[in-house]
Amino acid sequence: MAPCGRVRSRCPGPALLLLLALAARPAAPSPPAALSGPGGAPPGAGQPVGPGAAAPRSARGGGSGSGWKLSEEAVCREDVVRLCSKHSWANNLAVLECLQDVREPDNEISSDCNHLLWNYKLNLTTDPKFESVAREVCKSTIAEIKECADEPVGKGFLVSCLVDHRGNITEYQCHQYITKMTAIIFSDYRLICGFMDDCKADINLLKCGSIRPGEKDAHSQGEVVACLEKGLVKEAEETDSRIQVSDQCKKAILRVAELSSDDFHLDRHLYFACRDDRERFCENTQAGEGRVYKCLFNHKFEESMSEKCRDALTTRQKLIAQDYKVSYSLAKSCKSDLKKYRCNVENLPRSREARLSYLLMCLESAVHRGRQVSSECQGEMLDYRRMLMEDFSLSPEIILSCRGEIEHHCSGLHRKGRTLHCLMKVVRGEKGNLGLSCQQALQTLIQETDPGADYRIDRALNEACESVIQTACKHIRSGDPMILSCLMEHLYTEKMVEDCEHRLLELQYFISRDWKLDTVLYRKCQGDASRLCHTHGWNETSEVIPAGAVFSCLYRHAYRTEEQGRRLSRECRAEVQRILHQRAMDVKLDPTLQNKCMIDLGKWCSEKTETGQELECLQDHLDDLVSNCRDVVGNLTELESEDIQIEALLMRACEPIIQTFCHEVADNQIDSGDLMECLIQNKHQKEMNEKCAIGVTHFQLVQMKDFRFSYKFKMACKEDVLKLCPNIKKKVDVVICLSTTVRNDTLQDAKEHRVSLKCRKQLRVEELEMTEDIRLEPELYEACKSDIKNYCQNVPYGNAQIIECLKEIKKQLSTRCHQKVFKLQETEMMDPELDYTLMRVCKQMIKRFCPEADSKNMLQCLKQNKNSEVMDPKCKQMITKRQITQNTDYRLNPVLRKACKADIPKFCQNILNRAKDDTELEGQVISCLKLKYADQRLSPDCEDQIRVIIQESALDYRLDPQLQMHCSDEISSLCAEEAAAQEQTGQVEECLKVNLLKIKTEMCKKEVLNMLKESKADIFVDPVLHTACALDIKHHCAAIPPGRGRQMSCLMEALEDKRVRLQPECKKRLNDRIEMWSYAAKVAPAEGFSDLAMQVMTSPSKNYILSVITVGICVLFLIGLMCGRITKRVTRELKDSYN
Repeated sequence: MAPCGRVRSRCPGPALLLLLALAARPAAPSPPAALSGPGGAPPGAGQPVGPGAAAPRSARGGGSGSGWKLSEEAVCREDVVRLCSKHSWANNLAVLECLQDVREPDNEISSDCNHLLWNYKLNLTTDPKFESVAREVCKSTIAEIKECADEPVGKGFLVSCLVDHRGNITEYQCHQYITKMTAIIFSDYRLICGFMDDCKADINLLKCGSIRPGEKDAHSQGEVVACLEKGLVKEAEETDSRIQVSDQCKKAILRVAELSSDDFHLDRHLYFACRDDRERFCENTQAGEGRVYKCLFNHKFEESMSEKCRDALTTRQKLIAQDYKVSYSLAKSCKSDLKKYRCNVENLPRSREARLSYLLMCLESAVHRGRQVSSECQGEMLDYRRMLMEDFSLSPEIILSCRGEIEHHCSGLHRKGRTLHCLMKVVRGEKGNLGLSCQQALQTLIQETDPGADYRIDRALNEACESVIQTACKHIRSGDPMILSCLMEHLYTEKMVEDCEHRLLELQYFISRDWKLDTVLYRKCQGDASRLCHTHGWNETSEVIPAGAVFSCLYRHAYRTEEQGRRLSRECRAEVQRILHQRAMDVKLDPTLQNKCMIDLGKWCSEKTETGQELECLQDHLDDLVSNCRDVVGNLTELESEDIQIEALLMRACEPIIQTFCHEVADNQIDSGDLMECLIQNKHQKEMNEKCAIGVTHFQLVQMKDFRFSYKFKMACKEDVLKLCPNIKKKVDVVICLSTTVRNDTLQDAKEHRVSLKCRKQLRVEELEMTEDIRLEPELYEACKSDIKNYCQNVPYGNAQIIECLKEIKKQLSTRCHQKVFKLQETEMMDPELDYTLMRVCKQMIKRFCPEADSKNMLQCLKQNKNSEVMDPKCKQMITKRQITQNTDYRLNPVLRKACKADIPKFCQNILNRAKDDTELEGQVISCLKLKYADQRLSPDCEDQIRVIIQESALDYRLDPQLQMHCSDEISSLCAEEAAAQEQTGQVEECLKVNLLKIKTEMCKKEVLNMLKESKADIFVDPVLHTACALDIKHHCAAIPPGRGRQMSCLMEALEDKRVRLQPECKKRLNDRIEMWSYAAKVAPAEGFSDLAMQVMTSPSKNYILSVITVGICVLFLIGLMCGRITKRVTRELKDSYN
């Protein structure tokens, strides 16, 4: 729009006052038209002057030679003297500007003066003589601007053309002249040629012609434009607007806004609304080139900003959002870039290409593609992106789509971007629900403003996180996109503040739903995304693969092996890992996970609101999830197993242990499960903190749900599982299946193992890890849950402590739990390396005594070195516990079981017939074998093993379960002091033997008598006697081999030999044993000939008994001889008689 001219789409220039140039020539003999016509006397007298009132006579009459002056007109003289400085009185245009800028109620000019000014301005803008002035003042400029030079003479189009091109005018006088004309034109909409015709119907429809009814101030008509602008803005914000501005008027309104964009004086409504605010905030800001607008925009949300100015500024910002050319500085700074990247299609002002959002998206796309955009343009883009983020009302789509949500959840939070963040908070599910259209509008706005590229665009985030950035991210350049990444890395740390945490997560929620909004990710991965995921440009959408699905595509390719092909570049892979690490902190930052698992999150995890708990909860309930959610959680867990650093919170908690024990594997670019394996191995180090231990254990528990969740196990055994264990999914079941296969192949001496070597090695690792926590063995854990609650409630799970607790109270356990624990012990005894507690407690002793021992023989080796002087007491105690366990049932002693496999069914079948599977025999089979050992009827291998057991149990009564079971009361009453001894050396057994006559319980008495019987078989099984007689054995029985009672018989003979002198203690102990055996013989008759022979040989009346037996045998022999002779004679006589 211009005075009496045609519409041009050119950017206007600055508006400065033309004071000296036109005031210097009022008295010339032949004054130029600017003074003698429109400037000297009021030209065009008698012409129609608008609303109809005639001009005063003095205004219509001709002027004198000295020139006509506004200040001398009677109707205006008083106002001029009162309001205008004296030095301006001689210049009509200076007086005009002075009077038309008055808006204070106390200083308003008279209506007659108003009318005179109206006629004067109308004549100025319509008088053809003005064109001649323009041609004279702008001669060189017209020659440079071809379009203006081609304008026909006398039509009034030249001034209009120059106004349209005033931004390109360099000639000083011409620029000042045209600027002053522009100021005059924009003082009233009726002076703008064509505006009245284009918008007359709209003015009536919107009732903009009577904004201030009753007032006769012609200058208030500048508010008509403001009214139309508000109508235009309101139409864009209504879904079903009843009032619609015509297209012609829309063009006119936006054109007027565009032409007034360089000088805020030209927007009369805004000028008067913000005049005081301009003095308050922008006093030192020079007018022109839109500088005052920008200054006021920057202070829009200051507390001291007046509401009327804020409203006027908001309206202008909304017009800029509809047509970027309404911003002088933006249009000028980005002009060449818009043309270069084809963002500015010369079209209608309301076209798509004119919208601010399109301009921002187009230029941002160029920046993201690595194209060069001028720094001035990028600065302007930053300002307007920040403006859109600060005030939601500048985005019609937000108003249209989110009106209800704003009223319900976010009313009263208009300033500084708080409304947008409130809506973001609602979208995250923290304050209710948000409609889909509102979510889409927010996502679109985030893409337009692109705060991921520069956090300062989001003022709410910038202010909330300023302190965190200054401390945690000070090493990063201000405005760098990595600031957001730095803030995410410090999420939930001591440096993070709560307000920053909320604002950050609210913004990241939207950034995570469009991979392009993470600037660094897009820059590093756009080539890979185009190659692998078929993406398009930054500001283009694809129906094939939506923006939210691109990242899923990228991370699927990020973890492919070289054999699988089509991998990401190293730079892109690093960025994908960074994003995964950050998203793992909050389930809402993973769009796919949240969308697929919305129902399950509400069903299972509604109370899990702490950091990271939602994902852990989903993993815990993996088997209960719906199919789609289970697949997503499963894939994410499988990914974590390969790169546990994705679990950022876990890594943060485990940082001390990683730095101390796992720094080498943590530094690897490719994790491959090594870091988690290292953490598991060091889970019980003293440096381990509770959070890290809990996190590592949780991951172990999750791994049990699917063997794929253990990356190293999956990679080592994938083919073996498919071949040998198809359709088995749970890790524990896969481990059992493969372990069984390995064991069967080993037992059958198969030439070639069916399970590959690499799988067997990793299988061993998995088996050992599972022994550390009962929860890693689901069947055992489920069977013993109630028992754990009843008996081990306060015992920690780690270090196999729960398992050890259950072993110690085995007799009190429920049947099912008892059976499972027995089965576990059987497995551990066959393979002691699976006994986590034994391996942990005796770790150093194993290194000392059994470095070369096979894992299957580890316990046997430790038992052999148990009584070494350098044996660790704790380890010795643990070995004793395992010996006690072994002696409860022969099945728990693999060495004995193998040695006595023929003897057990031969001598103890009746016990086996009564036995139940998975239930201890309480030492009955071993007791049976002990008795046969005393009878010297066992096979050599079995005899050797039983001898060892008898020797060990003779030193420690706890190793004899039958004795402990039947004599517990007697031990407590008769041998309490001996039982309480820290080191057991056979004191309790000796006490029971000495107090044999005091024992009343038959079963206990029988067990003690059995001990006495066993001691006859070999002196080694009687530690007290052996210790007392050790020297005598060395002197008198050294040549006699031990076993089968031979050394005991040697000592007995030495005792009876008067020539042999035994040690007093040995002699005393031998006599005590003879008395005990004598008593035993009385109360326990021999059960067989061997037993009887042993009793005779050990009897104190042995010689007498043997003499009686010998005499008896001789008598029987003589009787036999006599009877034989008689029988023979009778037989001969009978034969003779027959003959």
